[in-house]
Amino acid sequence: MIGLIFYLRLLQKIKIENVEDPPIIDLFLTFATYGGLLLIILTTIFWEWSAMASLGPFYLFTLGPIVMGVIAYRNYKKRNVSKYHEWTYQAGKAYFLFLVLSIFIGVIVEH
Repeated sequence: MIGLIFYLRLLQKIKIENVEDPPIIDLFLTFATYGGLLLIILTTIFWEWSAMASLGPFYLFTLGPIVMGVIAYRNYKKRNVSKYHEWTYQAGKAYFLFLVLSIFIGVIVEH
């Protein structure tokens, strides 16, 4: 819920700043993907795993890298347009590092 509120506030800032060709959909997918990654990490650390919790990793490990790779690629040339384009580009690239780190954390916590 906090991520959704932050996303909506970010959209308001983008609208106020009148950003050219804002990355609205890319930002939404970025927030959703990172939110899912955070949810999986927290589920692994604090709660019992469930069958529903298995849907998150399916997305994060199969479609997540594709989605975030496309987001990074799409925003590479636009990264100088605004700070929002730059952040979206960096978040797309950083996903792969965070994915590896989350797997590492998950392995450590499970042992």
